Amino acid sequence: MKILNRYVLKEHLGPLAFSLTALTSLLLLNYIAKQFGNLVGKGLPWSVIVEFFVLSIPFTVAMTLPMAVLVSVLYAFSRLASENEITALKASGVSLVRVLVPVLWGATMLAALMVGFNDQILPRANHELRVLQGDIARKKPTFALREQVINEVASGKLYLRANKVDQSSNIMREVTIYDLGDPTRRRTIYADSGTMRLMAGASDLELTLWSGEMREVQRNDPAQLQRLFYTSDRIRVRGVGNSFEQSEHDDFKGDREMSICEMEQAFASSRRDYETSRRQLADALGGAAHLLATGERVVRPTSPPASAHVPPSASSPSGVPAAATTTDTGAAARPPFGVARLYCGALAWAAKRLPSGKATTTTVAGLTSAGASAAAAALAPQAAVAQAATPARPVTGSGIRRGADSTRKAAAAAPVRPPPRRMPAPLLPPPSAGVATEGRPPALPYGAGARGTVGAAMGGTMDASLAVNQVTAELDAARIRMQDTEQSMNGYDVEIQKKFALAVACIVFVLLGAPIALRFPRGGVGLTIGVSLGVFALYYVCLIAGEELANRGFMPPFWAMWAANVLFTLIGLVLLARMGREGGTSRGGDTGELVEQLRLFLKRQLRRVGLRVDRRAPAT
Repeated sequence: MKILNRYVLKEHLGPLAFSLTALTSLLLLNYIAKQFGNLVGKGLPWSVIVEFFVLSIPFTVAMTLPMAVLVSVLYAFSRLASENEITALKASGVSLVRVLVPVLWGATMLAALMVGFNDQILPRANHELRVLQGDIARKKPTFALREQVINEVASGKLYLRANKVDQSSNIMREVTIYDLGDPTRRRTIYADSGTMRLMAGASDLELTLWSGEMREVQRNDPAQLQRLFYTSDRIRVRGVGNSFEQSEHDDFKGDREMSICEMEQAFASSRRDYETSRRQLADALGGAAHLLATGERVVRPTSPPASAHVPPSASSPSGVPAAATTTDTGAAARPPFGVARLYCGALAWAAKRLPSGKATTTTVAGLTSAGASAAAAALAPQAAVAQAATPARPVTGSGIRRGADSTRKAAAAAPVRPPPRRMPAPLLPPPSAGVATEGRPPALPYGAGARGTVGAAMGGTMDASLAVNQVTAELDAARIRMQDTEQSMNGYDVEIQKKFALAVACIVFVLLGAPIALRFPRGGVGLTIGVSLGVFALYYVCLIAGEELANRGFMPPFWAMWAANVLFTLIGLVLLARMGREGGTSRGGDTGELVEQLRLFLKRQLRRVGLRVDRRAPAT
């Protein structure tokens, strides 16, 4: 590495480490403040609390690393320009682009590392964090009493009221206990004073009562009252608090807990479901139009005809044979071409080239054997149909081959039976024969010997309005399934694009931050903080808004996640083209000049729309 490259990268390394640590700490403290109430007061061990916050770090780092890159670029180039080092490099014949090249290479390497981080470390940390949050939510808080309030000690069984509770010594005054645990009797316990403590394991509560009485009434004989006076009494209530237990096996994963290749497979599955739902919706619309036009209800067979030679397992849930769906969903079953598909293909290619790797057993970026089995099961019907349609090849061996040839000749000589024809059902009387009622289509009459398909399907007891309502319900169900699968597709695609977009943002912020820092060399810390906050706010607003729009289907997921990168890249390229006119230390270039430049830009824009803005006259 050349001396210039090492020097420029060294100038960025310190600010990068400092800004990454500071920003991650700030966001993590904010997250701790939000989750503090869910952790404190439940008797959790410190190891669980520490694990909770350690698992929260990867998500925070994924958000703050692009921010840290922008801060380090702004600070480093601003310092190089303010101390005239950029001027010295230009006087030596070194162009500004040459100074920027090592930073771009460093940002590219950082983006590649961030892709691997977002693909492997971040989903696993999110999965472990979600499981841990569920375990913490199941943990009951430690027992605590409130004064002069009936406290529920055991759910539906034991209630306690104390006029005075000393939290430091756990001493209670004027205690009343209502015992409803036995359904055959009701017991009330009074005590002048008492103490409480949790037993070992913080699961059972022990109450020690002094100077009181116990009253008991039987349910079957409420006229009798039993009273028992005591000097000291001890009561143990089980199950007040429970111990913390961590889950060991939780295979369910959300979209943010999957790797890129796992989401690609889930996206392909959702796309197949979407195509099936869309085809079912089209069939339902065709059936509704046929019903309204002819009065017939189209009844589709739930099993393929015998001539199709399709095994029973090859039928789809909608009753359509797999042979009919292979051509429709074959292309949809594959993930769409894009950077994620190239990434997963590169990982699979690298796994096959490993010395000890095997294509059938290697696990690469979430492509487990279970996922391969699920994909094979999904494509099994299409493979069975293709195998049934492909003629058998002759086997090596004269006797076996002659037997196969004779069998084929006998099959050719046998008469070919045409497939059975479905006789059309008799038509119903025209719709005009019915009487229209308010809010529904006219009911079609049914004759004794002229029942249509609707009547045949329901035993001849259903009128046309009921058939229309049923078809409408089928349309709504197909439309809802189609919307759900489309939303699932968008969710997976958004998460895939987000992982790559956040990584590429490291390169984009270098293109944006360097020319700004060189244009205003004396901006210092004020310029760094101001520009960083503005860029961060705009970038993440675009990211969050784009994610919401993509999930609702108003915007393609690709542009929803990459719009901010494209916008800032264009701005950075424009600024790079004008980078030769950066400010010098002797003629300003501080934050005040940046504010003045923004003011003049707004003034020019207002003049273009017809608004004239003049400076105020100086006061005399």
